[in-house]
Amino acid sequence: MSKAVSYKDLGLVNSRELFRSAVAGGYAIPAYNFNNLEQLQAIVTACSETRSPVILQVSKGARNYANETMLRYMAMGAVEMAREMGGGLPIVLHLDHGDSFELCQSCIDSGFSSVMIDGSHLPYDENVALTRKVVEYAHQYDVTVEGELGVLAGIEDDVVAEKSTYTQPDEDEDFVKKTSVDSLAISIGTSHGAYKFKLKEGESVPPLRFDILEEVEQRIPGFPIVLHGASSVVPAYVALINQYGGQMDGAVGVPEDQLRRAAKSAVCKINIDSDGRLAVTAKIREFLANNPSEFDPRKYLGAARSELVTLIKNKNEAVLGSAGKA
Repeated sequence: MSKAVSYKDLGLVNSRELFRSAVAGGYAIPAYNFNNLEQLQAIVTACSETRSPVILQVSKGARNYANETMLRYMAMGAVEMAREMGGGLPIVLHLDHGDSFELCQSCIDSGFSSVMIDGSHLPYDENVALTRKVVEYAHQYDVTVEGELGVLAGIEDDVVAEKSTYTQPDEDEDFVKKTSVDSLAISIGTSHGAYKFKLKEGESVPPLRFDILEEVEQRIPGFPIVLHGASSVVPAYVALINQYGGQMDGAVGVPEDQLRRAAKSAVCKINIDSDGRLAVTAKIREFLANNPSEFDPRKYLGAARSELVTLIKNKNEAVLGSAGKA
């Protein structure tokens, strides 16, 4: 890209004021990942109908899939679509799990209003240095930055980890001070992907480590905290996928009541990716199985889009508490 594009010219906002309001109001801003038009339409429709602010989240892989120039115009279209549906919404375009300074810089220059630099896999001092470098560049353009301490297990696009490493609360205050980061993703027991927990028969999902979250809140009071890997892996979608030829035995996620509890704390951004993928895949499988002669992508993608709207509206209203906050 020859010339940097400001997110403000696209009608986007950064996350700073949204997080401040969320912390004060005891709710979380939804961060929904998208890769294509139908997912984006569903997110904007559901958030407009529930009057929820929203973070449109794009991974490195999604950016490569959709094309960075196309993404910029899709973001502009999302802003305009929300405006036509009911006066507009606060919309953030956010890079999820940026893995290098260069990627974050490229996203900022192409119109992203927020970026995440994930140095959690690095030694602590290297994580601090990399995060600070991204912050220094981003803040020149009033772009907000999310950092991460602790490692989440699981698989999500290019992010792979065998096991979780819980966040050490005693590092948080030092990290925030040294990096000037705007928000912090922590590890308290959530996990990436659709197979978040390996449970034996009869076992229940282990509770999130709210003790770690509470200590983090005490050490950096009021500071915006982020939860990654927070899909609930809705059982009905898993069952539908398996019913129509899928193989997703053992898929399990984070109970929604635990996410609601987290949203009432300093957790002001909750990331949801796998649930959206499951909803889309379930309805496409169901539609094609029941309509074997149909070959119009609008039909099966339309069914998937409608289901995704239903999912997101429920998340905003019953889980995150963000409905009515736009």
